[in-house]
Amino acid sequence: MSSRFSYGHNPYSTGHVISTVRALMRTDGLDVSLTAIARGCGTTRAFLYSNWKTASALHLRALRAELAQAFVTAQRACPSDGTVAGITAHLTEVVRTVRRHPTTAAVARSSPEVFSAAYTAATGPLTQDVVERIGDLLHPLHPHGGVWGDSELGSRPWKILWIARPAALCPDAVGDRCREDTLDNAFAELLRDLLAPWAPAPR
Repeated sequence: MSSRFSYGHNPYSTGHVISTVRALMRTDGLDVSLTAIARGCGTTRAFLYSNWKTASALHLRALRAELAQAFVTAQRACPSDGTVAGITAHLTEVVRTVRRHPTTAAVARSSPEVFSAAYTAATGPLTQDVVERIGDLLHPLHPHGGVWGDSELGSRPWKILWIARPAALCPDAVGDRCREDTLDNAFAELLRDLLAPWAPAPR
């Protein structure tokens, strides 16, 4: 007898649950409830509670997945070649991708205080995820150890996150070409300054 659900549509699979939360958050941001998730998944609140306890825990899982996808999307559109110029172009694309993502605007609408706090958050899983991903991108600038082998380079991921957030967390700019270009150019200029010690000397 064949299963009623294919693997990808099993309402109890983690992948299906997180995909559902991601889809719901693109419209309702952090207002997505366990009831709405259960309805969207075709499962129950009791099942979700037994596995994740709160809607907030599922929101976080979904946001981490969206963040990872933003880096993948940027890699396809503007892959880094490991140089300062390539890393700058790639991270500018990441910033643009996050800013234009519907979930960014939805979270800003649904939870303005939480969204504002994200500008200065110093800890947390999302912050750590971004810092680690930036560190990985910087590795070619110091092949023998990356950010772990060069203390000065090791300070850069956090500084890059700090300058990226004003440009990435600005969904109000989406659709305004001039404003978006200003944000992207300002971020790129600051990033080039941060990475200047690892840029090739001008000929």
